[in-house]
Amino acid sequence: MRIRFGHSPDPDDAFMYWALTTDLVDTRGFEFEQVLADIQTLNQWARAGRLEVSAISLAAYPFVQDDYALMPHGASIGSGYGPVVVACDPLSVDELRELELVIPGAMTTAFLTLRLVLGDFAYRELPFEQIPDEVASGRAVAGLLIHEGQLTFSELGLVKVLDLGEWWLLETGLPLPLGVVVARRDVGRRLADLAEVLAESIQCSLDHRAEALEYALEFGRGIDAAVAERFVAMYVNELTQDYGQEGRKAVAELLRRGESIGAFPAPVQVDFVS
Repeated sequence: MRIRFGHSPDPDDAFMYWALTTDLVDTRGFEFEQVLADIQTLNQWARAGRLEVSAISLAAYPFVQDDYALMPHGASIGSGYGPVVVACDPLSVDELRELELVIPGAMTTAFLTLRLVLGDFAYRELPFEQIPDEVASGRAVAGLLIHEGQLTFSELGLVKVLDLGEWWLLETGLPLPLGVVVARRDVGRRLADLAEVLAESIQCSLDHRAEALEYALEFGRGIDAAVAERFVAMYVNELTQDYGQEGRKAVAELLRRGESIGAFPAPVQVDFVS
């Protein structure tokens, strides 16, 4: 069975799925084609049911839940850290509410979490990689950073105004689930086999860390090896291997809060492949 697998061209995703480019994992008869696209594009493709398997923002899952189920592995989830709001000068949360912020996409989990903090606010969408320069140049007062921008913003003289992972941990005591992997329901009875392949791929990369990191560096968008390794360590962890009770509770809580503010078009049914 041919499986088109969409994920971001980022070091953490590349690290997780390096093993699928080798013969180290039993693919159980699946033929994988890795499709690289930014997360906002992957969210949009999922709404059209384009790929059999895809990384998407957790905040996008309610929009595609009829066609896709959550895989139990592959989440980008961290405890006490996450997307950050940055500016050239310190700002309070109350001041942020009065500004137009640049964001990486209205379907990203980062944007949903920021809505939980600020309520309704003015925003403008930009590709995530353009946001640091947009703020540093003064074209925007503040911006929401995802991916490696969470680690490199200070190089442009920017300061952290708000860390959404820190806020979420203090608010709920839970890690913040950002990205998830979903599989199209029409894969049918082979969904469980597919989940096992992805789980083994992640474990294989952890077992062959040096080789997987070398591959992941090809997707570093100019960041150095130390930053790439730190980023991978942040978002490929024990909760990536399996959500466990804590991770699943975090998913349910974030979606429940999103539902309570009217962020989704219908009630959310959290459905993991078993």
